Parts: sequence; structure tokens; C-alpha cells
Amino acid sequence: MRDPASGWRLRPDDEPQRLSLAEVHATIPVPNEGTWLRRLIAFSGPGYMVSVGYMDPGNWATDLAGGSRFGYTLLAVIMVSNLMAILLQALAARLGIATGRDLAQACRGAYPRPVGYVLWAGCELAIIACDLAEVIGTAIALNLLFGIPLVAGALITGLDAFLVLLLMNHGFRFLEAFIVALLIVIAGCFAVQIVLAAPPIADVLGGFIPSHEIVTNPEMLYIAIGILGATVMPHNLYLHSSIVQTRRFEQSEAGRAHAIKWATVDSTIALMLALFVNAAILIVAAAVFHAHGKQVAEIDEAYNLLSPLLGVGIASVLFAVALLASGVNSTVTATLAGQIVMEGFLDIRLPHWVRRLITRALAIVPVVIITALYGEGGTAKLLILSQVVLSMQLPFAVIPLVMFTADRRKMGSFTISRPVAILAWIVAALIVVLNVKLLIDTVAGG
Repeated sequence: MRDPASGWRLRPDDEPQRLSLAEVHATIPVPNEGTWLRRLIAFSGPGYMVSVGYMDPGNWATDLAGGSRFGYTLLAVIMVSNLMAILLQALAARLGIATGRDLAQACRGAYPRPVGYVLWAGCELAIIACDLAEVIGTAIALNLLFGIPLVAGALITGLDAFLVLLLMNHGFRFLEAFIVALLIVIAGCFAVQIVLAAPPIADVLGGFIPSHEIVTNPEMLYIAIGILGATVMPHNLYLHSSIVQTRRFEQSEAGRAHAIKWATVDSTIALMLALFVNAAILIVAAAVFHAHGKQVAEIDEAYNLLSPLLGVGIASVLFAVALLASGVNSTVTATLAGQIVMEGFLDIRLPHWVRRLITRALAIVPVVIITALYGEGGTAKLLILSQVVLSMQLPFAVIPLVMFTADRRKMGSFTISRPVAILAWIVAALIVVLNVKLLIDTVAGG
């Protein structure tokens, strides 16, 4: 039975809507008054956790390939991708704050149960695929830095389940601080590498200007589609719509408007950091590999070539350290996303360590088996497969998000304006088309 006023399905016996991430819901106070900096700091955190998904190991291969093959030209694609991400993440934050539901809860409350179960199954598959990429990236980083075999490295990643529990037990701010600290490590490593690579400033700035060659060159277009198609991670939309509710803001129209404003500022600033990291990977690849006529697509190949070509021994180490920080960060946020999706779609609660170990095992086992049977080449193909699975799931997260935020019955005064809705639908359609194209090309190409 549905509420005719809102369109949400009514819960039995007037049971109240469960809180998203109940253990940390509204645990971080935010001031109603004070300087803008004080209010921004209070809301800062969720955006940085979301930005992790835009610089995870799964994105590195396309950035490396784009820079090493085509120089700085595809920087424009990274910039456009980032702008699309800023819009969709702002919508996710708006949904969570305005309705008090995360995206998973909203899907459960809006669609028939069979549809909800299908969406849940697809989303779980996407989270496992994302986790797969993080396991592979972390295992490669451990191998490059410490010589740990890939199989052993994949098994070691299972320990991060307990890391999340430890941080959450100290409060959500501790988890956010851990994420931000690793983001600083990643950004710092690439800032040093850019200085070492010394790319031509004019060429870098010129790369942010869109070129017709991106469309006319089939090989360049394929990599551009890869960058655009893998921009928005489905689990990030579920994650963001939930973790913005960790802030304890005034539950009034003015309080929600205030929260939406600062949550949007937070995510926009954080995603600009993601833009820097992704652009930095491509810039370093262009300045080092493209300049020397080297085409690089594999992470370990980039590691092995970086120091010799730059003539600085620490360059490769910084690259691997950034990869390790990226892998660990991504697994932490995937943990929360898995919990949010299961609780939101199925309305059930499991102990966090049980939920995390199940997801982690489903990611580790394929990596261990494929690596043992086929070696590192098999792992690289598994990484590609994980990105294809993510591409298939993305429309089932983006389309409901745009539908909900454009629905006045559900959003009330916080419904997005018609121009924003049109822009959001254009972005959603573009992402869907590019992901379908990427999927077809990947399958056709074996």
C-alpha cells in the first residue's frame, strides 16, 4: 500500500522508517551559526569518502593508457567526467537529506518488491566487482612495494574488514579522518611526481580544451569512453545518500536547505581533488611515457618504467604507495556501501563484520583462483571484467536517483528545478549510452 501524498510504500502497522546507518546516524553535530568556515568543516567528510571511488585502482589503467598513447588530449574528458560526477553526487546528497532515506531505502519504498530484489542483486554484484578491483589493486601494490605474491596480497586485504570496525567504534569522524589522511598521501605522491616529470604547462592547459580529434580518432574515442563510462561508481550514489545523514542538522525546511547547501559544497571540493589525482595520473603518463614513445596500460609496467625514465629512484615508490593508499581507501568505502545496500533494500541487519567478510570473501576467492591458474595476466583480465560489471549496473542507480530527485511528491520543496532535471537526464543518458558502448566493444574485443 502506498501513501498517495508521497508515493512511498507504507510500512506495516505504521512502523517508522529505519534510519540509514543507524549506529552513526546524526552523531556529528553541526552549528546553526558561526563563520562559513566552521560550518563547512562540520559538513566536510562525506564528500571525501565519496571521492575515493573516483580515484580507485580500477580507474588507473584508463588514465595511464590515455596519457601514454595520446599525451594530454584526454584531460578534457577527465574534466567533463568530473563535472558529471559533481552533479550526480549532489543529487544523491539532496535525496538523503530531503527525504531521510538513502538511495537503497528509496528504491525499496518506491518500487514493487520483485523489482527491489532485482535492483539489490545487481547492486550487490556491482559492489563485489568494485571490491574485486580494489583487491587486485592493493595486491599489486603490496607486490610492487614488498615483493608479496599476488595470492598472499589478496588474502591480506581481508584484514581491512577489521580496520573498518575499529575506526567505526571510535566514531564516524575517525573513519573520515582516516580516509582524508590517505587522500592526502595519494595527492602528495602525485604532486611530487608531477614536479619530477616537469610537464610543459602550455600543453597541460591545452589538454583541458576539448579537441575534435577525441571523436574522430577511433582509438582515442575508445579510451575516452572508458574514462567517461567508468566515472560514476554505482555504490557511490548509495553511499553518499546515506553518510550525509551522519550530520545532526535541524530537522526543518531551513535546516535541510542549509545541510544540502554545505553537503554540496563538501562533495564539490572533494571531487575537485579527485579531478587533480586522475589528471595527475594522465599528466605523468603523458610527460614520462608518451614523451619517450612508450605505450603503457598495465599498472606494474608503469611502476617498472617510471624511475628509469625519470632518472629518480623514488618515483616508482611514490607511484606504488599512492596505489596502496588508493586500494585501502576504496575497500573501506566499499564496506559501508555494502552495508547500506543490504540494509536499505532488504530491511535487515547483520553484524558488520559478518557482512564485510562475506563481501570480501566473494572478491578475494576469484582473485586467488585466477592468479593461481593464470598468473598476473589473468588478474588483468579479471580487472577488466569487474569494470564491465560495474558498467552494466550503473543505469540502475543513476536513473532512479534522477527520477526521485525530480519527483515533487517525494522531494517537496527540495525538488530539483526543471533545467537541472533536464541536465541530469542528459548526463544519465550519456552515461548509459557510453557504458553500453563500452560493454559492447569490450565483449566484441574479447
